[in-house]
Amino acid sequence: MFRELTRRKQELSAVECKEILKQEVRGVLAVNGDGGYPYALPINFYFDEESDKIYFHSGRVGHKLDAIAKSDKVSFCVYDKGYHKDGHWSLNIKSVIIFGRISIVENWSDELMVRFCKRFTSDTDDIYDEIEKFKGNTAILCLEIEHMTGKLVNEA
Repeated sequence: MFRELTRRKQELSAVECKEILKQEVRGVLAVNGDGGYPYALPINFYFDEESDKIYFHSGRVGHKLDAIAKSDKVSFCVYDKGYHKDGHWSLNIKSVIIFGRISIVENWSDELMVRFCKRFTSDTDDIYDEIEKFKGNTAILCLEIEHMTGKLVNEA
């Protein structure tokens, strides 16, 4: 059902893909938006290596949630900061593209949100204050990975 990578020599292993998911904190989530148009948005995420799932936080209303209610199939892209080879202008990046199904996590735990927030700050007191302040307006989304590919992209 899912396409194989065309440039197999540039393919990243599953281990390399997961390293990118553990290191990076933002990606682009694409949903099936209004009128059949894709809706892609930059978004923070947390990759739970133990469960092999990706979590997002969101408001409780909006275009993204409306689209997910209509179709739970999504694509998610993450890429690293890249590097330049000596003497070359081109940027080399490692990217990961994931296809899967996304759903709202009912009755999410504070601990899940703490793990999410620790990617951005180690101030636990502040984290718990923020969770308490915004809990009523926050939705947590869970992406179940169905297919994942990664590759080294060389712009030259």
